[in-house]
Amino acid sequence: MNPLLIDEADGAARRGGATALSVNVNKVALLRNSRHLGIPSVRHLAVLALQAGADGITVHPRPDERHVRAQDVHELAALLEDWPQAEFNIEGNPFHNLLPFVRALRPQQVTFVPDSEGQFTSDHGWDLPRDGQRVRPLIEECRALGVRVSLFMDAQPQAMALARALGADRVELYTEPYAAAHGTPQQAVQLARFAAAARAAQAAGLGVNAGHDLNRDNLADFLRAVPGVLEVSIGHALVADALELGMAEAVREYQRCIRLARPQGQGGPNGPVGQGAA
Repeated sequence: MNPLLIDEADGAARRGGATALSVNVNKVALLRNSRHLGIPSVRHLAVLALQAGADGITVHPRPDERHVRAQDVHELAALLEDWPQAEFNIEGNPFHNLLPFVRALRPQQVTFVPDSEGQFTSDHGWDLPRDGQRVRPLIEECRALGVRVSLFMDAQPQAMALARALGADRVELYTEPYAAAHGTPQQAVQLARFAAAARAAQAAGLGVNAGHDLNRDNLADFLRAVPGVLEVSIGHALVADALELGMAEAVREYQRCIRLARPQGQGGPNGPVGQGAA
């Protein structure tokens, strides 16, 4: 059995089977970068999130450093050494500036995202028939370093077996289509798509993460419908809520949404502990 997946099953057990919440602090850095005063502090806001119960911290260091900067990534890696129960997830395009961070810092997880250098935000998953052979050696390198690899993917069930064949440990489902449909007649259609993609990923031996435009209104509905989600990565909406509620209370609110998704009488929100890990 893949030891990375044993570790993630152990992590799920420690959380009582609950979906992990990783807080993306990019938008904290974006606000900080608008002046030269160093406030708000990305590190301090990450500490507040962890103290309030976040299960991890995510960053997406882009080449132009318009959000988190290289120094932030290194400072957060050092911070998380004092939080062994939490995970550090570094995401980005492996053909840009991502791999030097992975080689130097060896975070628990790296998420490969196929965005362009000037792209406003991530807006699609990998086209593995086209890009898979280019990605394969980078997946192998990260896994050889002991880093779990997740691929940012659209909700396409037929793509999941190839993601596993390339060596990925998890996929992160790109959830913007669901978020855009939430509260409309298309919500059920999108949830069925994502549930099918999650089941296909799990059948292939992949763990399932999810992220993009998840928020306090739509998160619990997503987790109720989509089986076995191990982690959600949330940044924009959570940081926006933190402006109103404070970072600690915002984190507690998102953890409350995760708890609300738990079926009564079960150990976790999405079935048995470790579901989705082979």
